Amino acid sequence: MSNPNSSLVFVYFMATIAVAMILRVMSVSPILDQLNPDWIALVLVYWTMAFPERFGVFTACFVGLLTDVLTGRLLGQYALIYSLIAYFSVKEHRRLRQFPLLQQSLFVFYFLLLAKIIVFGMESLQAGNRLSLSFWYPVFSGILAWPVVFWLLRYLRVVARLA
Repeated sequence: MSNPNSSLVFVYFMATIAVAMILRVMSVSPILDQLNPDWIALVLVYWTMAFPERFGVFTACFVGLLTDVLTGRLLGQYALIYSLIAYFSVKEHRRLRQFPLLQQSLFVFYFLLLAKIIVFGMESLQAGNRLSLSFWYPVFSGILAWPVVFWLLRYLRVVARLA
């Protein structure tokens, strides 16, 4: 991070991750908690698509460890999930940038679905788990939240002149 623009990008990245973490643990009501998407994953997908050379698997692993501590989950669970999401995001970033927002939402759906499947698998290893319909609500709300997250972060990036 030698040039000033690079450090500014990192500051904006950390600020948006912090806001996503606040949204992750913020509780409005029990009904809305079931619909709370994985804001951190959505923000990670955006930044790994926008700056794949700066934010990748290692950054996602670090953010995942912070999320594990924040949520009280098994240490390394979100580190693995976010690392996989970042890997596929970085690997396909050129293709994802060219897609319209609707097709990007399909990729985000697969990322969020992968995350929920891994969470379910790890929880099933710890104790017997039943798969309820409410378990999948964050995946669908994440698809609906992706265009909003994308446009907000893109606006932030344009206003701050991050390239």
